Amino acid sequence: MSAREEVLARVRHALGGATRDTQVPRTYARERTLADPVGLFCERVADYRARVTRCGADEVAVAVEAALRGTERVVVPRDVPDEWARRVWQRVQDPGTAAGLDRVDAVLTTATVGIAVTGTVVLDHGPGQGRRALTLVPDRHVCVLRADQVVADVPAAVALLDPLRPQTWVSGPSATSDIELSRVEGVHGPRTLHVIVVG
Repeated sequence: MSAREEVLARVRHALGGATRDTQVPRTYARERTLADPVGLFCERVADYRARVTRCGADEVAVAVEAALRGTERVVVPRDVPDEWARRVWQRVQDPGTAAGLDRVDAVLTTATVGIAVTGTVVLDHGPGQGRRALTLVPDRHVCVLRADQVVADVPAAVALLDPLRPQTWVSGPSATSDIELSRVEGVHGPRTLHVIVVG
C-alpha cells in the first residue's frame, strides 16, 4: 500500500462510511444570537482601520457630507436617495471605464447586509450599489447601511443573499503587507472605507 492509499484509507475510516451525498446539518451556525450585533459590527469595522459613523435617519446627509469632505468628484449610483447626496461637491455619472473611474475621488453606495462578527459589508450590486468596479476603483468608498441590515454572522448573511447575483464582500479598506509587514493601503481597492450605520 502506498502512502497515498494509506492516508485515503484512514480518511475513509474516520468518515465512518460517509459519502459525497451525506448531508451535514448546518442549522447550528444560524442559531447565534448577539446582545448588540450593530455595536459589534461597528467595533469590528473600526478594527479594520475603516471609519464608522452611527447616525439617525434624519442625519444621513450630514454624515455623508462629513465622510466625503475633501473630495470633489463623487459617483452616486441610481437609487441612492437624492437627499443623501445633496451636499456632494460634484456628483458625476459612472464614467463606464476603469480609466474614467480612476479620475473619480469617491463613490457613495448602499449595501445589502453587514456581518457583525467579521465587520464585513456585503454588496450584491442591486439598487443603490452600482456595478462592482464602482466600489473597487475610486480611492474612497462611503457605504450607507441600515442597522436592521446587520446580521450576526456569515451563515446568516449567506441565507439572505442571492447566489446568482454578483457579490462584493468588503472587510475594511484595501490593504496588503510585504514580507516585512509594511502595510500599504489602496493597492487593489479603496484606500479609505467609511461605513455609515443608520439607526
